[in-house]
Amino acid sequence: MSKAIDWAKEVIEIEARTIASLTPAINEDFSRVVEAFFHLRGKVAVLGMGKSGLIGRKIAATLSSTGTPAYYVHPAEAIHGDLGMISPEDAVLAISQSGETNEILQLLPHFKENRNLLVALTGNEFSTLALQADHLISTRIEQEACPLDLAPTASSTAQLVIGDALAIALMKTKNFNAEEFAKFHPGGSLGKRLVTQVGEIMTQQNLPIVGLHSTLPDVIMTISKGRLGLAVVMNEEEKISGLITDGDIRRAMENYRESFFITEAEQIMTANPKIVRPERSLIEAEKLMVSHKINSLLVAEKGKLLGVIQIYQIPV
Repeated sequence: MSKAIDWAKEVIEIEARTIASLTPAINEDFSRVVEAFFHLRGKVAVLGMGKSGLIGRKIAATLSSTGTPAYYVHPAEAIHGDLGMISPEDAVLAISQSGETNEILQLLPHFKENRNLLVALTGNEFSTLALQADHLISTRIEQEACPLDLAPTASSTAQLVIGDALAIALMKTKNFNAEEFAKFHPGGSLGKRLVTQVGEIMTQQNLPIVGLHSTLPDVIMTISKGRLGLAVVMNEEEKISGLITDGDIRRAMENYRESFFITEAEQIMTANPKIVRPERSLIEAEKLMVSHKINSLLVAEKGKLLGVIQIYQIPV
């Protein structure tokens, strides 16, 4: 089994070197591709056969989810009719490590006639695909991680990394923000945290409320009934004065001892507790809780308590 560990480490080292060697591929031609895709009126059609096709699907998905509409076209299916989905306004990103993939080469005359911008993602800059493309992005590698130098391994990694670099460069060029990202990911936890407002999921029934002069036994009973691990201290004007947590109660037992049972809420509460407005997103509430190392936030408007939001309520 020790050999398996050595072999696995060797693969990682080869692919790490491959990634590091890609820096020269990020050149003026890469910049021109970003510029062209930025101004593109249509979409990006991504093509690739075999392992390159699998990488192509991922690149298309990443582009689409980060603000550059894209779709994958299987070259063999394109030859038999699917070419019709590629409009003249679309750009073509053709992925072939050799640059001589027959199914892709058969499509080149159509792309030229259709006036599609053609971008080649290939490891062979002198290949047919590279020489006929409008732009070339190199994925040239020194060696595959496969000991036979046959199975696409390091080359697939190179394609994936360049695809990510292209997508993120476009994302930043377009100033694509978190809110826009969430629109494309409404079912994911990130999307939910970005588009869901605190007021939509806050606890607002049977809130644990005590007065400034409530004694600690009353506070403990209120915390227990509320099942939120806290009690909100309100003043005579029904405005928030402070917050008491389970931890505050434990510390009060140590500090007040004999006078614990007559100690009032005002004496141990945290004044001016952290508050969030109901229209704030869950991700904003989460950041506030994490930055202040707290598990709960009071939801309020103009000092009036509306509810409580806790960290466990936020999707992860």
